[in-house]
Parts: sequence; structure tokens; C-alpha cells
Amino acid sequence: MFKTKKVAKRELILAEAAKLFKDRGYSGTSMRDLAGQVGMEAASMYNHIKSKDELLDTICFRISDTYISQLAEIEATAIPFSEKIKALVRLHIRLMVEDGAAVSVANHDWKYLPEPRLTEFKQARKNYEKGFAALIEAGIAAGEFRPVNVSVALFTVLSAVRWVELWYRPGRGLSAEELENNILTVLLGGLAQR
Repeated sequence: MFKTKKVAKRELILAEAAKLFKDRGYSGTSMRDLAGQVGMEAASMYNHIKSKDELLDTICFRISDTYISQLAEIEATAIPFSEKIKALVRLHIRLMVEDGAAVSVANHDWKYLPEPRLTEFKQARKNYEKGFAALIEAGIAAGEFRPVNVSVALFTVLSAVRWVELWYRPGRGLSAEELENNILTVLLGGLAQR
């Protein structure tokens, strides 16, 4: 029981840290701010976490590990490349809708990670981008996509889904599923072979 409460408190601290980092930036958030947000004394928080750096590390790598593990699963499926790209786009949108603060931190505040974790995170991002690009390239080779520049396609898709974190809120007259479907229609309508 104690372990479960401790884990729950740590998860609360991580969730609130992500929100504060998103709203104020990593450097603009103090441990005192975070302690006030979770209703604890700053000193008590150190029973659950070691440092602000540990919070940033955990948030960033949870998001990147999710992307990388999902990419590996999607790569291994025997579905058309267009379906693989759709699955990755849906993953991006779903993570932003369900855990937008953490995604925002991983997208913007990763640069505050201390070494060697900063280099590891940059490498994880590169590996993910390479894997995503390889799926686009394979889709072009298979005749599923138009013969476009793979880097342009990759970064257009990734950039196109990043705005979701800034714009989407429930109650905008669009469900998360409708959002996904609309974005996929726009993105893949331009990529798909006619």
C-alpha cells in the first residue's frame, strides 16, 4: 500500500511538473513552485524525486521511449506503408491530446537536459526520425506514395502534428478522433498515389 501511495505521489509530481514546465518553461519553474502546486513542502518532495533535472529527464525520456517503442511495433506490422504512417500520426496526436504537457516539455525543454542525457536524447530523436523517414522512403519505393523528398515529407508531417499541442482543446467542436481523421486526410491526401 505504501509503495502504491509513493508511486502515485511521484506520478502526481511528474504530471504537475510537466504542466508547470510547459506554462513557465523549465528554467522558469522552481522546486518551490512545484511543491506549492502539489501541496507539499519542497523538502518533502525529495522523498519522491532527486532533482528538477530528474523530473525533466523522466518526462522527456518517457515521451521519446513511447515514440520509439511504438515505431518499432508499427515497423514490425505487415500492413501497407500508408497505414504505418497513419498509425504514427495517430500516435503523435493521441499523445498530445492525452498528455500534452509532457509532449510539449519533450518538444521544447529537452535542451536543458544535462549531459550525457542531452546527447542520448538527441540521438533518440534522430533514431526516431530515421525510422519514420525509412517508412516514407519504403512507401515511395513500393509505389504507395508520390516520389517526394523524404526529408521534406518527414518534417512536413512532424511539423503538421506539432501545432495540435497549441490549438486542440476538448470542446472545440472536434473530437480527438475527428481531429486525427482530418489531419490524416489533409496530410496523406497530399502523399497518397492517385
